[in-house]
Amino acid sequence: MRFRPGTWRPWLEPHGAGHVLDAGKECASGPSGDRLIGRDDLTAIRERAGDDPDGLRDLFVAVMVWGSGTTNGRGLRYTDAALSDVRMRSVLRTTCASVRSGDLSAAYSQFALNGVRRSFFTKWFAAVDDRGCESDRALILDDRVFRSLNALGWSSREAAGTRHWPTRYATYVSTMHGWAGTLGVTADWLEWLLFDLNGQVDADGS
Repeated sequence: MRFRPGTWRPWLEPHGAGHVLDAGKECASGPSGDRLIGRDDLTAIRERAGDDPDGLRDLFVAVMVWGSGTTNGRGLRYTDAALSDVRMRSVLRTTCASVRSGDLSAAYSQFALNGVRRSFFTKWFAAVDDRGCESDRALILDDRVFRSLNALGWSSREAAGTRHWPTRYATYVSTMHGWAGTLGVTADWLEWLLFDLNGQVDADGS
């Protein structure tokens, strides 16, 4: 994902997070100064962070940068709002522990930061999850993925048997891992496919 450090810096430096913009690598083309950040970069930041509160904060900021790219201008304000929230350290620590213990429903219930909604905090869950491939690791559930699921006729509410969103999210993750196993692909690849389709699937669901 391409991002522009110069755009982000005024929003991050007041919080002491400007150094996160060194993540990734310089773009070979496009506007001078642009950088690229990908999932591998998030993994590297996570591995350096461990359980350190400052490291977790840096990972969260990197997730927000990655998720916003150059098209979501609201991501700047959302990130600033979250960094200004006095609950941040506690929320990141608590949800990190829940995700890594496999309790995704609890993590969903625990996440509450100003400016950050499901599309972004499930990105945080996916980035902070350091469990092995044998686990049903956290996945992103943003509007594009949700749109594709709906177009395929899959309802998280019906699958979970409740309107309770934390349970619906955990059901989504377990269902995606089940589908991925049947199809012989990884769950995060399947998540990417649904994101890319953005609801544009065949009428017969194929």
